[in-house]
Amino acid sequence: MTIDADAQTVTITPTANGPYEVKGTVRILAPDGTTIRETSRAYLCRCGHSKNKPFCDSSHRRADWHDTDE
Repeated sequence: MTIDADAQTVTITPTANGPYEVKGTVRILAPDGTTIRETSRAYLCRCGHSKNKPFCDSSHRRADWHDTDE
């Protein structure tokens, strides 16, 4: 997925059997709208096992999680 906002490109790429890699200047918000982190690269959980959501903590490896061929 690629998002172009104000000529700033942000890419979100699922890694093989791992997290989403987010590249580009982004602000990650909590449900209440407060800023959790502003960064140019982040790895976001997509397996559901992370203890540090929305960020990946490599729990997918311990859980032997694999993405599907959908």
